[in-house]
Amino acid sequence: MNSMTGFGAASAPLASSTLRVEISGVNRKQTEIAVSLPRSWAELETRARDLAAGAVSRGRVNLNISLQSSGSGNAALSVNRAKLTSLKQRLSDVSNELGHPVEASLDALLRLGIIAEETDADISPEDAWAVAEPAIRRALDAFCTLRAQEGANLRRDLLARIDTLRDYRSRMLERASGVALRHRETLLKRLEESGLPLPADDERIIREIALFADRCDVSEEMTRLGSHLDQFCAICAKDEAVGRTLDFLCQEIFRELNTTGSKANDAELAQLVVNAKTELEKVREQVQNVE
Repeated sequence: MNSMTGFGAASAPLASSTLRVEISGVNRKQTEIAVSLPRSWAELETRARDLAAGAVSRGRVNLNISLQSSGSGNAALSVNRAKLTSLKQRLSDVSNELGHPVEASLDALLRLGIIAEETDADISPEDAWAVAEPAIRRALDAFCTLRAQEGANLRRDLLARIDTLRDYRSRMLERASGVALRHRETLLKRLEESGLPLPADDERIIREIALFADRCDVSEEMTRLGSHLDQFCAICAKDEAVGRTLDFLCQEIFRELNTTGSKANDAELAQLVVNAKTELEKVREQVQNVE
């Protein structure tokens, strides 16, 4: 079992700079992979995405590749003088038309590619990939290791909560077994208090108790609930992506609890169902973190 959350990073020297890879993951129902890298290496996006896709099956993964200056000072910058000259002429024309000066911000110069880090522009995509690929694989290894560790913690928490649900199931079974008998005693007492005493073996009493017992019988729900809890534990033991399956089982467990609650003509049994639903909600929240 793996968690969908995790982080991994790796670095490698590239030319006079350092290539940095960072991978992080968060919860998502489907697989989403977002890749961020220097503009001049845009053609590497598909290759980087494919590497990440091979390591995950669910969740949103952010893969960031950046180039950092190895020196202690600021990174060297290059200026595209042809673009700068063209931009100055355009701005001059617009200023004359509007009657007031129009200036370009540093942010605009960066976005237009007029000013760029020389470290980005001077390294070809293929040279960058030769260094980036092994760095991505190392970052993915660290990312997956952390997800596996978190997944082990999730498994322990989920199994402990399933044990709590088993306990609620046992108590519900015990309480449900006496519902019909308690109803019989209550019915006879009310008849006696109303001045209409009837013997316990009266055919009408027997028929009423039989109908009531049938309406309140939750044995099938409890059997299915026990089966779902067993399946949940068995699936947790698998070393594969089980998040969607566990999510489905949570829905089935809720269905059995809900039916039991609707049949429960007993305050204590109804309270046990409410408590079990509360615990199940905690299970569902944790399952949202499972790959």
